[in-house]
Amino acid sequence: MQHIRFSDPEAILSDLIRRYPVLADQRDAIEQAYTILRDSFAAGGKLLLCGNGGSAADALHIAGELMKSFILPRRPDEAFATAVRERFPADAPFLLDKLERALPAIPLVESAAVSTAIQNDTESALVFAQQVYGLGEMNDVLLGISTSGNSGNIVYAAETAQALGMHVITLTGQGPNRLTALSDCQIAVDDSETFRVQELHLPVYHALCLMLEQTFFAG
Repeated sequence: MQHIRFSDPEAILSDLIRRYPVLADQRDAIEQAYTILRDSFAAGGKLLLCGNGGSAADALHIAGELMKSFILPRRPDEAFATAVRERFPADAPFLLDKLERALPAIPLVESAAVSTAIQNDTESALVFAQQVYGLGEMNDVLLGISTSGNSGNIVYAAETAQALGMHVITLTGQGPNRLTALSDCQIAVDDSETFRVQELHLPVYHALCLMLEQTFFAG
């Protein structure tokens, strides 16, 4: 299969704006979000993601693009490959042919046991905040997705992340909103109708995933 090739993250961002001119006013915010994510991953950080409804599906989608190859091959690094060959020689050819390097991303929306325990035993509005408190570390990133920018459980998660010294990126509809003041970077697409906001969120996060993959895995 022939894949699109980009020379660098800037080319990916320019291609996004060319295809979606309505996002032009968010170009700087998208670039800032990329920089925050790039620096966090480079320092060994991870990404936590949360959202509700369709935005929960977007959180899962983003994690899927980061945790394996998107459009570029991501061969295992040589140190890992050497360890596999030495310890598991019989399975090494299969493992090293199929495993791909990842950018660590954890969606907080899919663990039914954890989320229902939090909702039943403590407070349903803290379903994401509790997980951020348990998993988040300084210099990790929280990506909160809310079409309104006012979702209470995303607000509490952002506050918890800020208190832990994490970076907070939010992906919303038109601002300002409750998440604006809690965001190191807010990408606020210019619409307020839920499905239209979601339609614009997808190309934004695809571009971010492509930009990160280009940075860490090209060549």
